[in-house]
Amino acid sequence: MKHLLNTLYVTSQGSYLSREGETVLVKVDREVKLRIPIHTLDGIICFGQVTCSPPLMQMCGERNVNISFLSEYGRFWARVQGPVSGNVLLRREQYRRADDVDFSSEVARNIVLAKIANSRVVLLRAQRDHQDSIDVDSIRKSIRHLARIADKLKESVNADTARGLEGEAARVYFSVFSHLIIANKDDFFFHGRNRRPPMDNMNALLSFLYSLLVHDVSSALEGVGLDPAVGFLHRDRPGRPGLALDIMEELRSFFADRLALSLVNRQQVKGKGFKKTESGAVLMNDETRKTILVAYQKRKQEEILHPFIKEKIAIGLIPHVQAMLFSRFLRGDIDGYPPFLWR
Repeated sequence: MKHLLNTLYVTSQGSYLSREGETVLVKVDREVKLRIPIHTLDGIICFGQVTCSPPLMQMCGERNVNISFLSEYGRFWARVQGPVSGNVLLRREQYRRADDVDFSSEVARNIVLAKIANSRVVLLRAQRDHQDSIDVDSIRKSIRHLARIADKLKESVNADTARGLEGEAARVYFSVFSHLIIANKDDFFFHGRNRRPPMDNMNALLSFLYSLLVHDVSSALEGVGLDPAVGFLHRDRPGRPGLALDIMEELRSFFADRLALSLVNRQQVKGKGFKKTESGAVLMNDETRKTILVAYQKRKQEEILHPFIKEKIAIGLIPHVQAMLFSRFLRGDIDGYPPFLWR
C-alpha cells in the first residue's frame, strides 16, 4: 500500500520552483523561501502565477512526483508527469471495459449510489448535531427524497439514467446545503452550486477543495497503473480526468463538503479572505488559501475504519485504497467494485 506522503502547495504569486541537487527550491522575488528534499514529496500543486524550471520537471518526472497547475480559483489547468509505468494489461482492460455499455452502466450506478448514500449521511449528521439551529423539516424531506432516488438506482439502469438521477440527487442535496451553514451566514450564504468561476465565497471554497481532491484521486489511480482520464460515469472528454472524477463522486461529501462546513462553522475562514472581481468571480487571498490547505492536510491524517477492507487507515489513504480496489476489480480479483460508503 502506498504510504501517505506530503504534497507541496505553492500559493504565493510569482513563485519560481527550481532544482538544487536532490532538493526542490522555492523562490519569491529571487529570495529563497523553502528547500524541501524531493524524496519527501508525493506531488506539487501550483496555484496561479507559479513557474517551474525544466530541470525540476525532469527530476519530478523521474521520481514520479506529479506537478499540477491550477488557477487561483482552484480550477485544473495541466499536469506534468513522467513516463507511465503502470501495468499495460490493466490499462488495456480498463479501455475495453469503458467501451462496454453494460459494464459502464453498472459501475456508474454503483458510484452514484455511494455518492447519494454519503450525501445522506452528511444531512443525517447535521440533523443530529444541530437540530436546534437548522431547519430540520427541510433536511428530513431531502433525506427522504435522496432515499427514493437511491431506490431507483437499486434497479438495473443504464449509464445515462444513472447520470440523470445523480443530477437530481445533487440538486436535492444542495437545495438544503445552506441550512448546514450555522455561522458566518452573511459571508458564506449558499443559493446553489456555481463554478467556472465560482460566484460566491462558499462555492469558491467548495471548488478549491474539489480541485485538491481530484488531484489526490488522479495520483492514486496513476499509482496503481490506471488511466485517470478514462471513466465510466464521466465519459471521455479532452483534458478531463474522467475516472478520477468518478471516484471523487464517492468521496466528495465526506472529504470536501464536511471540511468546508467545518471551516465556515468554526470560523476558521472569514469573509474578508475572499474578494469579488469585476467579472463577478470570487478569489481567496493567500492567507485563506493556506488555512484551507493546512486543514485539508490535517484532515487527511485523521484515521477511519475503511468499510470494505476493515482496516484502520489515514483518511488520506482512502483514494489509494479505492484505486487499488478498482484495479483488482478490473483484473477479476474481486467480483465487483466496492465504492466508499461512509458509516
